[in-house]
Amino acid sequence: MNKNQINQQLFQLLEAGVTPFHVVSYVEEKLLGAGYQSLKMTESWKLQKGGTYYVKHNDSSLFAFRIGEKVTENSMIKMAAAHTDHPCLHIKPAPEVNGAGYAQVNVEVYGGPILNTWLDRPLSVAGRIAIREKGSRQPKVELFDAKKHILTIPNLAIHMNRDVNKGVELNRQTDLLPILGMVKESLEEDNFFLSYLAKELDVAMEDILDYELFIYNPEKPEFVGLEEELISSPRLDDLTSVCALVQGLLDGSDKESISLIALFNHEEIGSKTKQGADSMVLNHLIDKMQIALGRTEEQRIMGLYNGTLLSVDVAHAMHPNKQAKTDITNKPLLNGGMVIKEACVQSYATDCEAVGIVASLCLDNNISYQKFVNRSDERGGGTLGSLASSMSPVKTIDIGVPMLAMHSARECMGAEDELALYQLLCAYFS
Repeated sequence: MNKNQINQQLFQLLEAGVTPFHVVSYVEEKLLGAGYQSLKMTESWKLQKGGTYYVKHNDSSLFAFRIGEKVTENSMIKMAAAHTDHPCLHIKPAPEVNGAGYAQVNVEVYGGPILNTWLDRPLSVAGRIAIREKGSRQPKVELFDAKKHILTIPNLAIHMNRDVNKGVELNRQTDLLPILGMVKESLEEDNFFLSYLAKELDVAMEDILDYELFIYNPEKPEFVGLEEELISSPRLDDLTSVCALVQGLLDGSDKESISLIALFNHEEIGSKTKQGADSMVLNHLIDKMQIALGRTEEQRIMGLYNGTLLSVDVAHAMHPNKQAKTDITNKPLLNGGMVIKEACVQSYATDCEAVGIVASLCLDNNISYQKFVNRSDERGGGTLGSLASSMSPVKTIDIGVPMLAMHSARECMGAEDELALYQLLCAYFS
């Protein structure tokens, strides 16, 4: 797969993956098209050498794996993980707010977005909705995507806020309420949002039991730059990694190992949930997989420890206007290749042996790579790597594509770097 092909795959995922539920649905469709078989954690598994399988968890996390045709009881487990969520706004229950004639929606902040980048944009709504099934305690759950620009959060005019260009802190309760329209006869005063959902779903309003709905940026990914050498898009964090993991697994050819990708939800809010990396779900999945392969308890422990994990998330590139924010000797650039992230405090789960494994793969396959370390006087971020590896104690390394404007409603990356990340995943799973 060349640069244009992998970026085309990335663009398709960026447009489709507007919420974690839609990311998982999109990936599931690709896996089914490639012959992967669906499994459930609540059922016994019968696995075969050469088989390909996937598991969905709570509709927002997904695990897919391939059993090599020559796997033995001593074969290693090669794992790679990414996350399906992104910082955004989440719609609260009882959402309608009548703002003196403006129909608004009550929201809360999900993760750590750059809040002012969500202002003055056309916005949309997507997620999943639980609908009452008469005579059943189990609701019907449907994916929902408005697929229209139905919301906006307007800035206050500079004439009413003369200091706006000096920096203004936004109040998360009062300043981020999106406008859905004007309250009038065609828009019910009390239930205008729920009425809209009921109409779109063709159900009675009282049958909407609950929802997990997010406000998202519906703008499309675009190439920018004189030679289209950059990509500007919502949700680059972390759908760049999801794309590379899925395509790398599908195109990998390792017959002597178990190849596994884990797409976790809730990384942006700490991962400590039933579908997050800081849970037992990956360990339980690995255990079930090895039991189905007939491994003894000791062999299962050995199989787990004889594994590796790539924690794949985006990395900070050096900002040309804020170069002093970057470490004095480690300065990743867009289009400089994928990034190996290191931190002695283990906010990035990295050790020299794991770095050596990835660096060797890059050198052997002519894959561009660079390194990122935080400035010593700056508090850096973290990823799911340290959390997942504390639950599954294997050699772990944090990698990803470099980018600018991380956690903005629209982020920026190099058009060359997705190819480097994909090539590494292919080499890793081959």
